[in-house]
Amino acid sequence: MSDEVRAAGATAGTADEQDGVGRGGIRLINVTKRYPGQGTPAVDDVTMTIRGGEIVVLLGPSGSGKTTMMRLINRLIEPTSGKIIVAGQDAMGLDPTELRRHIGYVIQNAGLFPHMTVATNVGLVPQMLKWDKKRIAARVDELLELVDLDPAEYRGRYPRELSGGQQQRIGVARALAADPPAMLMDEPFGALDPITRGNLQDSLLRLQDELGKTIVFVTHDIDEALKLGDRIAILDKGSRVAQYATPQEILLNPADDYVEQFLGGGQAMRLLQSSRVADVPLQHVPEARTGDDADAVRRRIEGSEIGFAIVLDERDRPVRWAHPDDLDGVTGPIGERGMDVAPPIRARATLQQALESLIQIEHEWVPVVGPRGVYRGTVTLGTLQNAIRDMKDRARRPRRPS
Repeated sequence: MSDEVRAAGATAGTADEQDGVGRGGIRLINVTKRYPGQGTPAVDDVTMTIRGGEIVVLLGPSGSGKTTMMRLINRLIEPTSGKIIVAGQDAMGLDPTELRRHIGYVIQNAGLFPHMTVATNVGLVPQMLKWDKKRIAARVDELLELVDLDPAEYRGRYPRELSGGQQQRIGVARALAADPPAMLMDEPFGALDPITRGNLQDSLLRLQDELGKTIVFVTHDIDEALKLGDRIAILDKGSRVAQYATPQEILLNPADDYVEQFLGGGQAMRLLQSSRVADVPLQHVPEARTGDDADAVRRRIEGSEIGFAIVLDERDRPVRWAHPDDLDGVTGPIGERGMDVAPPIRARATLQQALESLIQIEHEWVPVVGPRGVYRGTVTLGTLQNAIRDMKDRARRPRRPS
């Protein structure tokens, strides 16, 4: 294990002891797993902190210990030594079955029970937790809508009547059923075709934008890891954590030759595919609301270098642009005046997705939104060009010593 990872874990661990790592945060402290008769540990003295609300991807070749590390978290496998903290509690001090009921788990091919309907599969954990039938039914419908499946159409179906992508959506819904703070996802999209896989990755990011779960995601696909991960742990044989960092840090500054070789080529395009709009300094324009006085909005516009304002609704979602011409002669509230905004770009969207959106629309300025569509700022082609230029400058810096 690298000194960098151990130091990062120790630093985050100190913060965790003081004020927690957030709801659903996970800490592995000197965790080792040895199997009888094997000279090399499957997991060897790993210390790592996963902050609440992050997607952390365990990435590595077969035999690197990534699935073993995941299964240690919910005690499907017991550690030989070390300590695991889940949502502020020592996992070893909890009943394993009770622990698993509060950690969502999604595997490849969904793992649905073939003799149960979709509704029964999704409601299984709430039923074990003794929820009443009305509450379970409402939760099932809510989750099916969340994963873009019509409850009326799908709740009574059986797994054999679903496509592979639909089964995986049901698997995600089942993992979310009891609203667990943390989820474990073991190569959940690995058996799907590229188009379905990409669509489900996008759906997962949309769900994460809304729900903010702590997710540990196992994959051997570097592009999937770069797309999904807030941070990535690149594992070598024997569970050595070669690097634990954000996708941008890994692409710009690989920790060693192993990481550089694992990444392969095409770093420039991968930066676009993995860097998110949330990482870019957004531009801000004067803000207004439907009920704001027109004179006050005009003064805001005149007091800025931007010649217009963005109008937000009662839930802080962007709806219109208001230019001075739209407010000529208006007294009192601005009402519905102005021009509709372009479809917003989500903060979790990649720079590549943002560029594609900006190229395809006629608007120069596009609002950026976070969870629940709340306005966070705006982007233009110039905004993204500057961000890409900064990345290229950082990429030219020499790699730090191993």
